[in-house]
Amino acid sequence: PPPEMIYRHMAVIDGEMVHFEILDTAGQEDSLQIEEKIKWGDGFAVVYSVTDRCSFDEVMRLCFLINHIHSSPKRSSGSEQPPVVIVGNKKDLQFDRMVSTEDGENLSKALKLPFYEIS
Repeated sequence: PPPEMIYRHMAVIDGEMVHFEILDTAGQEDSLQIEEKIKWGDGFAVVYSVTDRCSFDEVMRLCFLINHIHSSPKRSSGSEQPPVVIVGNKKDLQFDRMVSTEDGENLSKALKLPFYEIS
């Protein structure tokens, strides 16, 4: 799998400068590594490819894992859940599409999370 990347970004939100560290874990299969990364994060974009049904099938598992890890009593931040969005990527590749927009919308409704499709 490709090595993970950390991207740093700054933005002004509600008049305040916010520093982001964005960890891209694309392709990581190791559950323990993923759990460590989930503990590290304050918010999550769970991204799948609309051309890859297997990546879509992982979305629900990852969302449940995020929910489980962040609701554990060991977390000092209490029971407040971190923000999570579901993102379908590569929507421009219509001919290779294996996951419909409706599939993504239905999953996001079931999980009560925002959903976006991008390319």
